[in-house]
Amino acid sequence: MATHRPLFKHIRNHDALFSELAMTRNHFAQSLGLDKHGYHKTPKFVTAEGKRLSIEPERSIVVPNFKTLRGVKSLLEKHIDGFKVVSHSDIGFRYPTAAIAGLEAPFIKRFRSEFFHKEGEDRKICRPINLSYGIKSRGKADNRQEYEIWVPNENVTQDPSPLFIDKYGEDLPDDVRDFAALPPVVYGWMGVKRAAFEAIYINTNQMGDIAINIGLSVDAYNIGARPDLSYSPRAGSSIAVGNAELEWEVMGYYAPKGKHHSHDEIWQAIYHTIEIIGQNVDSLYEQTALATNESKTERILSTVSQQDISLEEILEWNLKPWEFLQTSSSHRRKAHDPSRSVNLLGRLNRLFYQESHILPSLNEIHDLIA
Repeated sequence: MATHRPLFKHIRNHDALFSELAMTRNHFAQSLGLDKHGYHKTPKFVTAEGKRLSIEPERSIVVPNFKTLRGVKSLLEKHIDGFKVVSHSDIGFRYPTAAIAGLEAPFIKRFRSEFFHKEGEDRKICRPINLSYGIKSRGKADNRQEYEIWVPNENVTQDPSPLFIDKYGEDLPDDVRDFAALPPVVYGWMGVKRAAFEAIYINTNQMGDIAINIGLSVDAYNIGARPDLSYSPRAGSSIAVGNAELEWEVMGYYAPKGKHHSHDEIWQAIYHTIEIIGQNVDSLYEQTALATNESKTERILSTVSQQDISLEEILEWNLKPWEFLQTSSSHRRKAHDPSRSVNLLGRLNRLFYQESHILPSLNEIHDLIA
């Protein structure tokens, strides 16, 4: 753990991590003159019909590899007036992410966990914790709906829709509620190493006394060639593609204590922030960014589709996300040796640590983007 990345000591414990991150952010905000401001999470977006939607105000660009984003922190601070990176906000995650609904589905559905290894254990031996299900609108627009719940390991095989209902209540749209209850089927996997940090953006001319908190991340990732992460003759590997992504998302905002801002004022500030960062990112990386309108999960689906794997095959395999938490399958056997069971967790590890496609360490990414 680098001394200038104190949050890394909480990397396994979300409660401690996000609590200390909040204190770090608030202390930094005070240094910017926001000591009389209070912090608020991104509010619900209320439609003209009165529906309260959980919107994910974010954008991203995809680049060939993480080294393309060298020095992006300092570049953004240099090019965007009022954009300040929160000191000591560096954190990182190892995310195995499965697409668990197909290209024909009305929403994206994904299963995600985090990878950790035991103290002194080979780093290639990782164990999933902090399991979650997420449902999002399709594509990469600024105003996608997003719903996410955490799942106890012992309940991972159960229908997660009651957890969505419990978290979002009457704000959970009926179509999302129904979609959450559909049984998951693994269509493919992505392994992500995420170096994340935060920033605060102040622009009194455009946003008045509202200051926006942005979460940014640089993701280095590999996408598996097949849903079961086995070797693909077409790809010549179990990994089909590896790229990187720069993402920025509004996490919340600061406003003077006791002052009430309207829904439209807050969302105008949110969208202005997303746009101003987007303009500068586009200018910085217009020569290197890869053209895509797909989200991460959609990239998993299209990558697997390009391997000539049919929907019928995927449904016949009927892979479940929790099977990839096990080192030995109870009913799946190796094609070349039916006497041996398949180690799907081992295959998941190879998304991160296969020698020919190894993803960089979290500290390596952070060092490069500083």
